[in-house]
Amino acid sequence: MVGRGRPRDTEIEAKVLDAAMTEMRARGYDGLSVDRVAERAGVAKTTIYRRWPSKAELVMAMITELTSAVPFDPTGDPRRDLGEFVAGIAAALDAIPTTLVADLVAAAAREPRVGVGVRALWAHRHAAVSEAITQAQADGLMPAHADPRIIVDQLVGALYYRLLVTGDPIDPAYVRALVLSTLGPEQS
Repeated sequence: MVGRGRPRDTEIEAKVLDAAMTEMRARGYDGLSVDRVAERAGVAKTTIYRRWPSKAELVMAMITELTSAVPFDPTGDPRRDLGEFVAGIAAALDAIPTTLVADLVAAAAREPRVGVGVRALWAHRHAAVSEAITQAQADGLMPAHADPRIIVDQLVGALYYRLLVTGDPIDPAYVRALVLSTLGPEQS
């Protein structure tokens, strides 16, 4: 079967998402304008609306782009895998302005379509990380007393708490301490 229309131009998508990120940094979710994004990206508004029918879908694409920058590919060494995962999230959060993260979180809370999309995106990631923890527990590599889903919440939630509430740094030393504190010492 032959596809309909022209294939998507990934270069255009990258330009639009970059322009949207810049606009969101400058004006927040409420001030994000598809007109300004189109102008900044050098494309027609119709180009944007063909790919993302609303501002909410455009923001979801931005969030998807940010989360895809932090892969989770278990190697069989759960402490290393979780440490790298948490460090990757910390690095991603450090690379973008706190106000942007706050606006994205607020958009997910206020805009039902963004919220549903964010929850679906994180549900998949959460399930994969929880599954790796469950396997590590079954293999006796991690303490079996804790619910794997709560371990993921503790690891990831602590990063957002520090970023959005306390403002304390999320540096490599903190990430190591967080993983050790959450998972406990290595078992012999």
